[in-house]
Amino acid sequence: MTYQLKPISREEHLRFVAARPSVSHLQVPSWGEVKPDWRAESLGWFDREGHLVGAALVLLRPLPRMRRCLAYLPEGPVIDWSGGDLERWLRPMLTHLRQRGAFAVRMGPPVVARRWDADAVKAAIADPGARRLGDVPATAEEPGAAELADRLRELGWRPAAAGGEDGFAAGQPRYVCQVPFAGRSLEQIQGGFNQQWRRNIKKAEKAGVKVVRGDRGDLAAFHELYLETAERDRFAPRPLAYFERMWTALTAEDPDRMRLYLAHHDGEVLAAATMLTVGDHVWYSYGASTARRREVQPNNALQWQMMRDAHELGAAVYDFRGITDTLAEDNHLLGLLRFKVGAGGEAVEYLGEWEYPLNRLLHRAFGLYMSRR
Repeated sequence: MTYQLKPISREEHLRFVAARPSVSHLQVPSWGEVKPDWRAESLGWFDREGHLVGAALVLLRPLPRMRRCLAYLPEGPVIDWSGGDLERWLRPMLTHLRQRGAFAVRMGPPVVARRWDADAVKAAIADPGARRLGDVPATAEEPGAAELADRLRELGWRPAAAGGEDGFAAGQPRYVCQVPFAGRSLEQIQGGFNQQWRRNIKKAEKAGVKVVRGDRGDLAAFHELYLETAERDRFAPRPLAYFERMWTALTAEDPDRMRLYLAHHDGEVLAAATMLTVGDHVWYSYGASTARRREVQPNNALQWQMMRDAHELGAAVYDFRGITDTLAEDNHLLGLLRFKVGAGGEAVEYLGEWEYPLNRLLHRAFGLYMSRR
């Protein structure tokens, strides 16, 4: 049986998301408002009885001077990926998006392939023979992930070319760091911190670092630190308007969808971060800090407060988002990996993003254009 697919209202989409414990923040209706250069549409899959059984936020990016677009489903769609017959889900989606003018479809199945616990990652970093995380045995391999990848290939899907560097793809990160919260007390979570993390939290407390929740008006202070962080860590920053738009859209949908935290010391904001929540999944989204007064450890204090609040919200997972899969000592992202895993997090590899060319000539030309940017 092939499901019927059709556009759904924002309210239908939001009800579907709310009934599930964990859906990516990139698959809620409000995320479409964060991306004004894309045209957003909510899609729903219906069974024979007319029940909504799957949903997706699809973003459509028009090509300049052409009536064609790239269709993108970040960390979606939200369907039953374990059901076996993928074609009945994906075929109607491709048909619909072809009719909408898409020349290619890119999606990110929210399916975990492998996991490495904190001890395994620490050992991998210390192993001079391990250049990448995938070189070392995983702590756990998720059943069915390899078969799912094979089935996608059989249906004509191909792994999307990894842009960027060190595991950070041009789309969403394939490797992330997650701290499991389900069934654990705060004491147990803190007990999973390494010695450096516990020491730094105590240093921050002793130094008088105060972490507070901010509002939309505090985004300017966050952004000032964010620009400094971007220059220091060599990435292209987003403008302040992006975060203001993000705040307006997400908090209108749910007051707790997005939070802002700021770490103060002696009247100065030393670090700040945004936190996103959908169901029982909490993400550390964007972080920023100054190089000044690092000895008072504002970043550890900031994260610990966010983790405590996430636990109070009933989070099952605290997600640090992207990490590098490169283990070389001279890699500038290795320190970030150490910091995140130091909180007791496990490295998680997702299935990655996949593409389906609906027009092979345009898809090839688009890929060539992106590679030269």
